[in-house]
Amino acid sequence: MKYYSTNKQARPASLEEAVINGLAEDRGLYMPERIKNIPTETIRRMKGLSFQEIACIVARTYFDEDIDGEILDKIVNDTLSFDTPVVQVNKNIYSLELFHGPTLAFKDVGARFMARMLGYFINKMGIGQVNVLVATSGDTGSAVANGFLGVPGIHVYVLYPKGKVSPIQECQFTTLGNNITALEINGVFDDCQALVKSAFMDKELNKHMKLTSANSINVARFLPQSFYYFNAFARLDEDNKAENLVVCVPSGNFGNITAGLFAHRMGLPVKRFIAANNRNDVFLEYLRTGHYDPRPSIQTIANAMDVGNPSNFARIIDLFGNNRNTHENICQLISGCSYNDENIADTIRKVYASCNYILDPHGACGYQGLADNLSNDETGIFLETAHPAKFKDTIDKILNADIAIPDKLKAFMNGEKQSTPLEKDFDSFKEYLLSR
Repeated sequence: MKYYSTNKQARPASLEEAVINGLAEDRGLYMPERIKNIPTETIRRMKGLSFQEIACIVARTYFDEDIDGEILDKIVNDTLSFDTPVVQVNKNIYSLELFHGPTLAFKDVGARFMARMLGYFINKMGIGQVNVLVATSGDTGSAVANGFLGVPGIHVYVLYPKGKVSPIQECQFTTLGNNITALEINGVFDDCQALVKSAFMDKELNKHMKLTSANSINVARFLPQSFYYFNAFARLDEDNKAENLVVCVPSGNFGNITAGLFAHRMGLPVKRFIAANNRNDVFLEYLRTGHYDPRPSIQTIANAMDVGNPSNFARIIDLFGNNRNTHENICQLISGCSYNDENIADTIRKVYASCNYILDPHGACGYQGLADNLSNDETGIFLETAHPAKFKDTIDKILNADIAIPDKLKAFMNGEKQSTPLEKDFDSFKEYLLSR
């Protein structure tokens, strides 16, 4: 299958090229030329399958034209050594817990899958070292760093905004060493993302070193995230709770909800989606006005969603045709909501008091989006994207508590921080990479 650019100015690419290059030559994001359907009867049979078995079906639907099925199954099974359970929180609201991977965040799925696929293509094509550039507002950096740790032929550079990720998140990608380099950028997430995109377009830099990205701009990162939408449906279907399903997705760079939209386009019977924002609500404004107006991000306690210009907005527009009916069609399937820090904290307190369930700040946006918008005849599921202990200082303060830190996180906290400070201008970043 070929992959085209959302900007429509670059030549179509093979899957290998799309994964290795990350971004198209015209700065657009790669999209598959078609999205294949999974038959309804196959989806209904998923309720008797494991997460790994479901993911193998979805992966083959995406990639079997380009990768042998047995190899794909191995990539999936190597990726998914953990589950994504569905937990009832309150009445008809369920949590899809995506924090059972190595770094306790939903991005473990996409990052580990991409590491294995990229490693496969590097070996198959016999190319030299590939350098992965990844901008992070929190969980992406830790998931990618740990997913790619020790993978032969790959070096990872994690760009993160100084002082704007939680201490535990920072430990997860600054203490690893080996083939992982952390770059502490004096700016915000959008500055980190701009540096990555500019690096891809710089001819001198690309001549010096082979670059790709492991952000959700890479097709091998965001597409596998659709696996757990199918798994969530299957788990609810086992209890006859999957009808009139509404999915609320805490949304920052919009790779996660885009994966959900792909699952829907493949045939997953989701009634509608809710994109839950923090104060960075440019997508909500788009839904209200039809105009997309990116702006500098605002720092919040839901820091992984602190994105003022979400890259995957381009994919959503393309998915809905990019024509005069696009806004109307998007609004028929997706609604939005926005919560400030006070709202988020209030939700965390109320849910803990009434349900004895601890939300992280991002999941709190997802839960409240359902609480505010769900009808009595609908079942709602929100994506709980990270373990609350990753934001321990914030959660402890909100709940006046001392929540436990899982052993997986404690192990990271014992390491020594290794990071390189850089300014946010591209010349400084380019000079650093050219010296490598």
